[in-house]
Amino acid sequence: MQKYKILIVDDEKNIREVIKEYAALEGYEIIEADNGVKALELLNNNKFDLMVLDIMMPVMDGFTLLNNIPKDKKIPTIILSARDDEIDKLEGFDKGIDDYLCKPFSPRELIARIKAIIKRTKNNIDSYYHDSLVVNFLEHTIKIDDKEVNVTPKEFEILKYFINNKKIAISREQLLNKIWGYDFYGDDRTIDTHIKMLRNNLGKYRNLIVTVRGIGYKFDDEK
Repeated sequence: MQKYKILIVDDEKNIREVIKEYAALEGYEIIEADNGVKALELLNNNKFDLMVLDIMMPVMDGFTLLNNIPKDKKIPTIILSARDDEIDKLEGFDKGIDDYLCKPFSPRELIARIKAIIKRTKNNIDSYYHDSLVVNFLEHTIKIDDKEVNVTPKEFEILKYFINNKKIAISREQLLNKIWGYDFYGDDRTIDTHIKMLRNNLGKYRNLIVTVRGIGYKFDDEK
């Protein structure tokens, strides 16, 4: 079972503790920050699946944090705030948040919303970001340093399959079946040739595709 990592950004320690307690029951890993500056540092140096964010905090408030998150670090976000003004909700959604929950809140309701957002975002990923690498699944494009990389349709499908199965060792036979179909009569050399071409096209990100001796390959962006 995949363990999702959630960033809780709130200056109230008791709020963070309550969320952490309920989240632990669902198997989530919780990282905490008590202000926006600490949260921004954590976002820049770690990978998270979702953020629960307070608005009113010292040093850097929640809206300022949202404005300062780099594009490749943006993640699904739930605002958890004592402010119930419509203007705050509209501003939050305008900045791209996924949900808004007012304090006082039900921890069970928050967890239910977290689960729903993670389920939706993990099953419907439109784009993948890693440093300056951007893979847009809807447009079927790959960009590195804002420059489009030309790959064949099969190379793109292989990369997409790898990204959707990150850190899982995938055999050459699996790739043949998933990408080419069961009626394809090629052999392992077909896969190896396409992987070699894909790695060359990925340039400085070629090492994201790791050879697993005796099995095949895997995609690992956390090495």
